[in-house]
Amino acid sequence: MSTPSPVHLKLSDVRAFIGSKDFDISRAFYEALGWTTEYLDDQLALMANGDHRFYLQRYYQKDWLENTMLHLTVADAAACHAQIAAVLASGAYGDARVAPPKHEDYGARVTYVWDPAGVLLHLAEWRG
Repeated sequence: MSTPSPVHLKLSDVRAFIGSKDFDISRAFYEALGWTTEYLDDQLALMANGDHRFYLQRYYQKDWLENTMLHLTVADAAACHAQIAAVLASGAYGDARVAPPKHEDYGARVTYVWDPAGVLLHLAEWRG
């Protein structure tokens, strides 16, 4: 039996959908982290940071969100930690939290950030 030829999708973009426990608080959280809202309706926001985008949904399922992760490459994980800790000090973003950067075995220095719904962001600085 022969193996079929692979499909060549010719992708130009990939966008994840993530949910929110409180849509407005999550949207404000991402805006405080430098994202802008490019599109907004009652159920969906397209969040952008440079050429990178994701969809924020007005949808909450605890198990799903607490198992959702986004890996984001950053220039300086320590600077991100300091800036995000300052943003979170206001207490305006519910259960959002940030952990100090740590070196991971796969070679990145990572600051972990949990958004207000429990989505885990890996802010990874690649060194060397």
